[in-house]
Amino acid sequence: MEAGHIEFRGDRARRRYDEVAADSRRAVVCLDFDGTLSPIVDDPDVAHIHPGAAEALVGLAEHFLAVAVVTGRPARQVMSLGDLDTVGRRMAEAGGRLFLMGQYGNERWSTDDPRVRSPRPPRGLASFMTALPKLLEDEGLGDAYLEEKGLAVAVHTRRLPDPAGAQERLTPVLAKAAARHGLVLEPGRLVVEVRAPGMDKGAAVRTLQKELRADAMVFVGDDLGDLPAFEAVEALRRGGMLGLLVCSGSEEQQALVELSDVLVDGPDGVVELLRSLAGDAAESLG
Repeated sequence: MEAGHIEFRGDRARRRYDEVAADSRRAVVCLDFDGTLSPIVDDPDVAHIHPGAAEALVGLAEHFLAVAVVTGRPARQVMSLGDLDTVGRRMAEAGGRLFLMGQYGNERWSTDDPRVRSPRPPRGLASFMTALPKLLEDEGLGDAYLEEKGLAVAVHTRRLPDPAGAQERLTPVLAKAAARHGLVLEPGRLVVEVRAPGMDKGAAVRTLQKELRADAMVFVGDDLGDLPAFEAVEALRRGGMLGLLVCSGSEEQQALVELSDVLVDGPDGVVELLRSLAGDAAESLG
């Protein structure tokens, strides 16, 4: 089933899609949140889930081993923006399972264990955040929007007069300051996040695959933070597993395009792809 917002990058990509749909009972569908399940907006606090995404996620429940949202956002924030409590309850009623890996996998919630589990904030983050306002002022970027995430802080340049130029100028400055505090940088679409080292979306994907004993993994993402997840799925494929990589496309970020099997047109295309996967899986299970 190929629709207007879905582009398969060659015959091999189409075969991978068909193989995952045919073996859906052993497959986990992993999705980023911003730019994938929700649109990118100026104010990240109002980036609500796409109006069709909840139904599309519930549609996967009956046919797939599990669905997971793997995001850099705090878990509780994504639960609110996506109404994932309700979505998860509906998926469980259909026999499905929903997992949420927040802050790159540092936080966890699931329909199996509906409590958000979160570690303590990383050492150095409090002192970094204390120094951050002056650092931004010194660079003439004092109007950048700061998003405190509990385990990280994100500096958004989207609202500034030259967002891309501001991000380019700011990134090396933040990298140097982060290193002094034992933290690392996570650049994204007109945002630079500072967080603890040692965890990324690739590790989250590997954890899910191992814990759920999945034989097929799908990952849908849109930004640089999703690159480790793409690399993890590719490594699993080299080991003989099924895998499908999907890029939620945008003009702002092209890093994932060449690595992808399937290109979709932003959250609209993601919803269409999920509906397609559910329909084709149902037909295969027929």
